[in-house]
Amino acid sequence: MTETTTASPIPPREAFEESGAVSVETITHVHQWNDDLFSLKMTRPASFRFRSGEFIMIGLPKEDGKPLLRAYSMASPSYAEELEFLSIIVQDGPLTSRLQHIKEGYPIYLGKKPTGTLVTDALLPGKRLFMLSTGTGLAPFMSLVRDPEVYEMFEEVIVVHSVRRVADLAYRELLESKLEGDPLLEDDQRERMIYVPTVTREPFRTQGRIQALIDDGRLFEQSKGPQRFVPEEDRVMLCGSMAMIKDHAADLEARGFEEGANNKPGQFVIERAFVG
Repeated sequence: MTETTTASPIPPREAFEESGAVSVETITHVHQWNDDLFSLKMTRPASFRFRSGEFIMIGLPKEDGKPLLRAYSMASPSYAEELEFLSIIVQDGPLTSRLQHIKEGYPIYLGKKPTGTLVTDALLPGKRLFMLSTGTGLAPFMSLVRDPEVYEMFEEVIVVHSVRRVADLAYRELLESKLEGDPLLEDDQRERMIYVPTVTREPFRTQGRIQALIDDGRLFEQSKGPQRFVPEEDRVMLCGSMAMIKDHAADLEARGFEEGANNKPGQFVIERAFVG
């Protein structure tokens, strides 16, 4: 059942209570990419620190006053003054059905303990970093791709985003511009960022699922390196649907890649918090 709009789904600030687990922040901007996809920015506590690629809990109060929280990857770089998140709209979703109504100035809960495995600490040194994403799985890579330290670790940073419709290519203009206007990236770093968008259900310059691009070599066309995955040199991050992550993890393992973690770096990583 979808939620009715007879009453505001966003409670007043008085309904939000600070605690040891969450702070109450303020929405500073909302961007609607299409009818099903939006991003939001919120104030960032002065003491809040995170590693590029990590996620945090955000949410709203339930009817009983307790926080309803869900894990969202930070799409903002770690140095940004505000925190940014990318979300789909699920009409019967307990949280997203309400978040879609949020506006500038509204309150929102923010967790206090960022965590995750989509971080460079979980990867061994390498030459190329591939970020393979579907849908809103692009979010953590928008954080990582604007982190100067990533370019100090890798010669090329390749962002792959697979979606159903062209309109689903969030941040497309920014990525096609090679992050023009970024305050911290040097020109040579921006030039080493490669953006590979692909669409599965509409005409586009690149069509097909990520696996098809891997198999026929289109994924590697803009790279100066080998036109295939090389376990000794390449590092891979995966974020997207559960099926996508499981399929690509299996494919990488078959190619000789080993999964990494914060306590044992490897050649590819996934965000297990979203896999289940």
